[in-house]
Amino acid sequence: MRVSVFGLGYVGCVTAACLASEGHEVLGVEPMRSKADLIRAGRSPIVEPGLDDLLLAAREAGTLDATDDAAAAIAWSSLSIVCVGTPSRANGSLDLSHVLAVAAQIGVALRDKDDFHVVALRSTMLPGSVLDVVVPALEQASGKTAGTGFGVAFCPEFLRETTAIRDFYEPPYSVVGVVDPRTEAALRELLGFLAAPLHVVDVPTAEALKYACNAFHAVKVTFANEMARVFHSSGVDTRQVMDLFVQDTDLNISPRYLRPGFAFGGSCLPKDVRALTHHARSQDQDLPLLSSLLPSNATQVEQALLRVLATGARRVALLGLSFKPGTDDLRESPFVTLSELLIGKGVELTIYDPVVQPELLVGTNKTYVAERLPHLHRILRSSGPAALEGAELVVLGTHDATAVDAARASGLPVLDLTGRFSARDAVASGWEGLAW
Repeated sequence: MRVSVFGLGYVGCVTAACLASEGHEVLGVEPMRSKADLIRAGRSPIVEPGLDDLLLAAREAGTLDATDDAAAAIAWSSLSIVCVGTPSRANGSLDLSHVLAVAAQIGVALRDKDDFHVVALRSTMLPGSVLDVVVPALEQASGKTAGTGFGVAFCPEFLRETTAIRDFYEPPYSVVGVVDPRTEAALRELLGFLAAPLHVVDVPTAEALKYACNAFHAVKVTFANEMARVFHSSGVDTRQVMDLFVQDTDLNISPRYLRPGFAFGGSCLPKDVRALTHHARSQDQDLPLLSSLLPSNATQVEQALLRVLATGARRVALLGLSFKPGTDDLRESPFVTLSELLIGKGVELTIYDPVVQPELLVGTNKTYVAERLPHLHRILRSSGPAALEGAELVVLGTHDATAVDAARASGLPVLDLTGRFSARDAVASGWEGLAW
């Protein structure tokens, strides 16, 4: 394919070199003449292992060139990749001025182009940036409509400095967010040489993924450092702790728990986070990340409360009360907390949990719920349909089949707090969730 790459900084230079090395004809577009001159000389404007060799080979093969003429690049190519910077402003907001400047250049050039041209953005942007900001700029400058007059896509990059070439060729997956099938087909052709699976999603999902990845990477670094701070005074080498920690690929380094839904609870997580943060304070250590966990968890319960109250329903059926399905452990269950809050707001609440039987509760489990829901036996029902009688809204807190079937059959609005059901299935059933 003929590809124009706008912006020959870190991402753009690596992208151009790798695509050109795979036989695509690539034209880099860079207003800074010194960068373009280096590319034409087969030299890298950035320090990245292996990039000089890749650029020189592509130049010698005749698959890579550079220019400062945006209009000529658009006229020559069938697909453009935008890799310009999106730096932070002083207040932390994202500066899209470079992207918009390129979009205006591309749009003007597209005005005189008859062929369908794909604009794939690789610059990191928050969800909504492409469709709400960049696309209108392209449409205004070109006089054409995205999806019919030209294609638009967002293709997040996951390149790390010093390993960028390997990351380009060996990603865990490739992701493209598209708005039309012709754009999808073009990107499949462009990236067809990669062995990694290609996931095609909507544009905001692709934009959000990049931020989710980077935020989680930051969380991991901070988590490891906070563990070191809190345990250092006990003579623990936290490097050894983390070496063992990552060997658990079932719970620790895995998809477990990374499913947006409701708050955590139970007899372990809240208690252990409290103990850890208290221990840190006793050692005069500040753990901002870990200290934020319980307040953030409480906010998730508050969000559920607000969503229920916003419906205006005064009679609500809660399906699921224990902190997780399949157990009768009610200790620090977020559903117990939500029940307390709903009752306090005057909501008539009925509850069904296929496992919880008040007469069988013992010890601290019995004490916990007695202090918070002393009249549980009055509002607890023996089946899902019984709990749904007279209800105006269903709050689903379990994926137990009897409860789910009752919710589906009720025909009532459902607020799904489990996060276990796909948005497509839930929307088809008229459900809503906290996570979508």
